[in-house]
Amino acid sequence: MKDWVGLLARLVTGVVWIVAGALKLPDPASSVRAVRAYELLPEAVVPAVGHLLPVVEVVLGACLVLGLLTRPMAALSALLFAAFVVGIASAWARGLEIECGCFGGGGQREGASAEYPAEIARDLGLVLLSGWLVVRPGSRWAVDTWIRRHRAPQEEENDGEGSQVGAGAPGHADEAGQASRQG
Repeated sequence: MKDWVGLLARLVTGVVWIVAGALKLPDPASSVRAVRAYELLPEAVVPAVGHLLPVVEVVLGACLVLGLLTRPMAALSALLFAAFVVGIASAWARGLEIECGCFGGGGQREGASAEYPAEIARDLGLVLLSGWLVVRPGSRWAVDTWIRRHRAPQEEENDGEGSQVGAGAPGHADEAGQASRQG
């Protein structure tokens, strides 16, 4: 059952990241405007963050959907969602009326603060799903699982050979012991 929960967590968070990033890619100026509206980062880094964030979101989402590098991608996902929660809560506390910019758009918008509780709740739910994947990254239909399964027989062969020599397989340890006593 846990593998199915992991699959669901991967797909939900991954699709959210892909959609969020893909909607922002065609309009980088809007993404920069959304980052700027939070008034949290120094102006010197706002354009870089605004341009890079959509690309990071799409790559992160694709990795999660595929189940590739699941644990590190889930950790990054949890950190980013937590940062977004902090950003939205900060905007709310400071009385800013801005679109979150999560799925495009961004900037000043009258009455936007009415959406902050739902946006925070959504992102906290996504933090929890990402956290599940950090703790338990294995899931159905994941590239990571496929790689592990196909690499495991080779590792067992190598471990098997290494453990025979090191575990006192007949003749090996006695010969080595005799050689060291004679030398």
